[in-house]
Amino acid sequence: MVFKKITLIGTSEESFDDAADDAIDRAEDTLENVYWAEVQEFGVELQSVPDREYQAEVEVAFELVD
Repeated sequence: MVFKKITLIGTSEESFDDAADDAIDRAEDTLENVYWAEVQEFGVELQSVPDREYQAEVEVAFELVD
């Protein structure tokens, strides 16, 4: 098996958990053969948004198939 890893950044106005779920849900909706996800970093956007925007950087791995 061969896997490819990509990095996604999910966002939420509610929590870090919701931000991570946002990235993982998007990966599952748009990629095939998603095997795992690893949360790499958390961050909070403060300047350009009216409220806090929670961010989660998530590394997603999926299998490359023929």
